[in-house]
Amino acid sequence: MAGDDIFAAGFKETPYWWEAAPRPERALQALPAQVDVAIVGAGFTGLVAALTLARAGRNVAVLEAQRLGEGASSRNAGYVGRTLKHSFGSLIDSRGLEGALAIYRDARTAYDFVYELVEREGIPCHLRRSGRFMAALSPRHYDGMARELAIKQRHLGDEFAMVPRPEQHRETGSDLFQGGAMIPEMGSIHPGLYVNGLIAAAERAGAGLYDRAAVTNIARDAGGFTVTTARGSVKAREVAIATNGYTGRATPWLQRRLIPFNGFMVATEILPRELLDRVAPSNRTYHDWNNNLSYWRRAPDQDRLLLGWRTGSPTRDLKAKARRLKGRMDQILPDLKDAKLDHVWTGQCAATFDAWPHIGSHDGMHYGAGYCFAGVPMGSWFGYKLAQRLLRANDARTAFDAEGFPTKFYYRGWPWFRPLAVAKFDWEDRRGL
Repeated sequence: MAGDDIFAAGFKETPYWWEAAPRPERALQALPAQVDVAIVGAGFTGLVAALTLARAGRNVAVLEAQRLGEGASSRNAGYVGRTLKHSFGSLIDSRGLEGALAIYRDARTAYDFVYELVEREGIPCHLRRSGRFMAALSPRHYDGMARELAIKQRHLGDEFAMVPRPEQHRETGSDLFQGGAMIPEMGSIHPGLYVNGLIAAAERAGAGLYDRAAVTNIARDAGGFTVTTARGSVKAREVAIATNGYTGRATPWLQRRLIPFNGFMVATEILPRELLDRVAPSNRTYHDWNNNLSYWRRAPDQDRLLLGWRTGSPTRDLKAKARRLKGRMDQILPDLKDAKLDHVWTGQCAATFDAWPHIGSHDGMHYGAGYCFAGVPMGSWFGYKLAQRLLRANDARTAFDAEGFPTKFYYRGWPWFRPLAVAKFDWEDRRGL
């Protein structure tokens, strides 16, 4: 299938998740003159922080540049895991066993927090422990994931099962892989419905949510801060920054430490159930073992397949990007070669120079950011932990508290080197097969 033949009638360049969870269209509300806490950004982090603070009796204003939740939080793949860019085995080598355990136990706490929050707030968002299948592109990949998962099982108790190539069709309809690993406790969620549920919960708690209020400047003054937006100013005793991949010139110190990059996904048209059962029989989340990985899953609410790839590559033409992703889909799951695409979309995430999420404070402002592909669990939990920091709670500390948050002398917030980094990842992936 080539050219425009891959696109279904009514094809959209907007997230599939917005079909069930459209971004709220709200009348503009006047900004408050003064609040206890101003939170910049209305994604997972900002909304959970607002919910927690409002429940504790604080007067909170969340200031969002777009519509509420319109950034990466309502655009991502909806994977809920407890893994990080640094493997557990490499952390034992660099930080010792106790350091590695502290970090990965907090990653587990972040994962558990999402389930606890969704249950407590009664958010209908298709959250389930779907399990995850990690696909090996070579015997070397297979052996590497087996070693890493065995170390995690020994020290953390994380269950897994290796699936050799002759048995992989019980997990995937693909013949591309050399087996893989199944991790039963990994989860999945509908991120659009999750964001909408957080919006509703924060407003029920009494938080003020203000969209189309892009923050242009934050200045310290005698009473705390003056936060200037595109439609007025707010006085705040304290400020929390929750902008992640959309961090801009209003917070230049943070902007120099976050590397924005775009992720891309496509969604197929509605498919016959028997076809979906053939290509994704276990209905888990899936990804391969590359640095620049491919990831796919069934939609939780309709019979469609969703796939992401080409993270960090140029973004000028989303329709051209959709063609590239469809080619990858057909390579992994050739039974879908005749399936058309209904949606393509992108969202802006953030990495860091040390590949760690960071939570901390600078110049009196608190921040949580740099989730490095763990946005649902870490973004949600960091929102809670930001609130705990602002409340001066005894349990506010995490293993990710930013004692040092590195940047590079040559970086001023424009990631001119991103294509070079993507090319390096691609070279490492070819070399690692």
